[in-house]
Amino acid sequence: MNRKLYSGHTLRQIRSDFGLSQTEFAKKIGLSTAYVNQIENNNRPVTASVLLTINRIFGIDLAAFEKNDLDRVVQDLEEVFADTQFHSSTVSRQEIQELVTRAPGVTQTIMDLYGALRSYHDRDVLEDDLVQMSGADEAGVGVRKSAYDEVRDFFHYTDNYVDSLDRAAEKLSHEISLDNCQSKFDMLTGWLSKRFDIGVEQVQDYQGTLIRHQDYTRKISIYRAIPQSTKSFLLGTVIAELCVKDLISEEVRRANFRTGSAESIATLALRNYFSGALLLPYDDFLRTATKCRHDIQLLSNTMDASIETVCHRLSTLQRQGANGLPFYFVKIDRAGNVVKRHSATRFQFARFGGSCPRWNVHQAFEQNSNKFTAQIAQMPDGVEYLCIATSVTKHQPDYGTGERRYALGIGCEVKYSDAIVYADRLAVDETSLPEPIGVNCRICPRDDCDQRAFPAIDKEPFIDPGQRGIVPYRVKAAG
Repeated sequence: MNRKLYSGHTLRQIRSDFGLSQTEFAKKIGLSTAYVNQIENNNRPVTASVLLTINRIFGIDLAAFEKNDLDRVVQDLEEVFADTQFHSSTVSRQEIQELVTRAPGVTQTIMDLYGALRSYHDRDVLEDDLVQMSGADEAGVGVRKSAYDEVRDFFHYTDNYVDSLDRAAEKLSHEISLDNCQSKFDMLTGWLSKRFDIGVEQVQDYQGTLIRHQDYTRKISIYRAIPQSTKSFLLGTVIAELCVKDLISEEVRRANFRTGSAESIATLALRNYFSGALLLPYDDFLRTATKCRHDIQLLSNTMDASIETVCHRLSTLQRQGANGLPFYFVKIDRAGNVVKRHSATRFQFARFGGSCPRWNVHQAFEQNSNKFTAQIAQMPDGVEYLCIATSVTKHQPDYGTGERRYALGIGCEVKYSDAIVYADRLAVDETSLPEPIGVNCRICPRDDCDQRAFPAIDKEPFIDPGQRGIVPYRVKAAG
């Protein structure tokens, strides 16, 4: 018996992407508005004839209706409902999946409310005077997630791929002939002069600024001492402003951010996205990455791009019909703060709290910069990942400027390991013992982990006076 396909969320997203009301959408595909409404609310399945009609009219890949693109939202909600500090109910994964599918707006509201509650709680623990929040008003400004979190979620839920910008960058890259040049910086400099009559000068004085675009003087000033690949990337962000400003504005508008701060951060992030796609155009980069088995050092050297740019670009290769491997990418500072996180995998990043100390990205700080380590790790859901980590040190302009060092982590499910050079020296067969890692200690179910910082939030710790292990407490399930 054929399984009925309930995919109202996908239908609703397609309609939203084309800016159509239910009535307009229904008219285009020859159905009644009431019928479309029932499909979107999962009261009716999507039939084969409806799928074929949508494919014919809108050119949508039918695989979109089968793809479990709500896994990440389900995982995020599982983290929320695991925190029994704020409720006493047991919510199953099946119930969460039902909620996410039928009521995505409610889902987002729950995560927003939990984020605000978690923020208030954490601050209350640290500061007795938390109630006097600076700048908060009775209308509840504090319940909003931070601007950075808004932007982070935007990329997180789009597989870190922005089709309109990616294709525009690829087209411009070929027009400039960046794939056939020895120095991308020189090529971009010459193109800016020819196309926009903008000169690029390299300056010796740092003065806290890497690049300055002075439109009224038709001049770009760039700090001479930074690496050539960084100069190219910075020029790419200026080119984004010059060539695709309207495309970026449209993406920001469609994202419907809640604050002006989030809009400005997203605009910068999308300029950066365009720059990376310009320097590493999709088809060329995917072909080269596949050929060299995703050797990040080799890609960096042969394509004149930094290690970080290459890692980030690998995590964006999710063009429909021409997908690369699904990678996650994370950038962490020495204090453990997550500076960037993107994922086209099921790998779950913590939305609240730190990350797992067993994860090799933290060990990258113990290695020399640009030295890569690899690990087979298993998340609590049983999925195994090939985790690759390194550290990078940013340019230090003078003695008074502190060293900026970051750990970079990139990885994918073990089933893709044959296509990745970093797996060659690892045991990835079924008899190997992967490193057991978790999202973070707050919600990790691994009670016997000797690296635990504290018990999981749904467990009650107790001290056994008659014995002590590496971790000084034992736990029992709450309730």
